[in-house]
Amino acid sequence: MAVTAKKTKATKATKNQEVSTSDEDRSTICLPDRDAKIAEIAYLKAENRDFSPGYELEDWLEAEREFLL
Repeated sequence: MAVTAKKTKATKATKNQEVSTSDEDRSTICLPDRDAKIAEIAYLKAENRDFSPGYELEDWLEAEREFLL
């Protein structure tokens, strides 16, 4: 019985946290979305130089800088 009560309280707390998101929270980009966009930009950079090997890190770092601007 005590385990069920703990789960119910935890579920209620989680629901309350989800409901209390502000507009500021919605404007932030979660990490998977951020990384996916950076990867897309880096891919386009690699594509522009015909996927020459050895520039992967530079492509990623430059894509990060562009994304953050």
